[in-house]
Amino acid sequence: MAETYDLIVLGSGPGGYVAAIRASQLGLKTAIVERELLGGICLNWGCIPTKALLRSAEIFHYMSHAKDYGLAAEKISADLDAVVKRSRGVASQLNKGVTGLMKKNKVSVHMGTGKLTGKGKLTVTAQDGKTTELTAKNIIVATGARARDLPFAKADGNRVWTYRHAMTPKEMPSKLLVIGSGAIGIEFASFYNDMGSDVTVVEMLDRIVPVEDKDISAHLEKALKKQGMTIMTGAGVEKLDVGANGVKAAIKGKDGKIVESDFSHVIVAIGIVPNTENIGLETLGVKMERGHIVTDGACKTNVEGLYAIGDVTAPPWLAHKASHEGVIAAEAIAGKHPHAMDPKNIPGCTYCHPQIASVGLTEEKAKEAGYEVKVGNFPFIGNGKAIALGEPEGFIKTVFDAKTGELLGAHMIGAEVTELIQGYTIGKAGELTEAELMNTVFPHPTLSEMMHESVLSAYGRVLHM
Repeated sequence: MAETYDLIVLGSGPGGYVAAIRASQLGLKTAIVERELLGGICLNWGCIPTKALLRSAEIFHYMSHAKDYGLAAEKISADLDAVVKRSRGVASQLNKGVTGLMKKNKVSVHMGTGKLTGKGKLTVTAQDGKTTELTAKNIIVATGARARDLPFAKADGNRVWTYRHAMTPKEMPSKLLVIGSGAIGIEFASFYNDMGSDVTVVEMLDRIVPVEDKDISAHLEKALKKQGMTIMTGAGVEKLDVGANGVKAAIKGKDGKIVESDFSHVIVAIGIVPNTENIGLETLGVKMERGHIVTDGACKTNVEGLYAIGDVTAPPWLAHKASHEGVIAAEAIAGKHPHAMDPKNIPGCTYCHPQIASVGLTEEKAKEAGYEVKVGNFPFIGNGKAIALGEPEGFIKTVFDAKTGELLGAHMIGAEVTELIQGYTIGKAGELTEAELMNTVFPHPTLSEMMHESVLSAYGRVLHM
């Protein structure tokens, strides 16, 4: 006999488990189905453990530059196995945390592969083949996504890696090729470069981190080249010959010439594929676009009682977007009236070295949208805290609507900007204008003072430059 719930959540990533918690808080009898590990890809194989790796690389970088701070550190070396072990330990700790949250919130956990078998019906198949039937008036699909493979060289875990292989390497790459310069590609490029690998990044478009403001892309490319990376934009990998001891790559440059180079390893970071196959969506007639589920502002699909959140839906494909969608969906199911999410208010962070963070429209996109803009800039070199930290590289850029003073976008590159960006995100969500931002008192000495100065700069009132 089927187990009956008010809500079943298929997938326990940052969208799914948050949706389950919020639903339980609202009094809904809730079940969650997970085929691998509670917390999903983000917690176990993505956002969190990669930040642990990057933190190790950051500390290694600072130790290698100890003399810049009046310190001595000799014979510095990195133990890759220990670095990876620490990262996996962080992931394991948080996995246990999510397990505890499910118990605390009385969410029933069903481990196994879930498949929709009809309206409000889902079958869970455990690893031992045992099946469990679940029914609910409402179901949330939160199955996430996986790395996209190169059609001519699928990842094998030995010489050609996806992000999952790159997180638990069997050996340190001596010469690494990273294909794709989005957040995942550039973070791993930064990690392995700091750890001592010879890194080449190939990007098909005309600049790296192409979703960011052009000024940010240009500054990052300059910084990475200064760190020793080879950056190739407007380029593509035509062929990979994978051998036992390395990979020969044929790379077509922006001049149209094809050059062959040898690498020890390759990381493929060319995007994601939503996990929408074999879960019963076709049976229900769920509307899709390019493999992603189409939803409305309340995360509803075209099928009554079926919702979808996170990477199986429209971009941006970010963990915090999925979590917020989980809350929206749970509240809608519980009869509340949540606000629809505005994609322009979702911040993006890239944890390379230097860090990148942004929210809203780039200067170029704002102009394309028809806005007359006022743009402010302030460099890290003009900030006392940045200089004291030994982090004088970077800048903060703000874009305003010249007519209304609305903050259209903010873009940062430099130390700790992934923490700073939330100030502008709150400003955008609260619909603040330049006046409120100018009249806000920022503490001294902090990096956040640059946020104030960038706003002042947009209106010809900058103080420290």
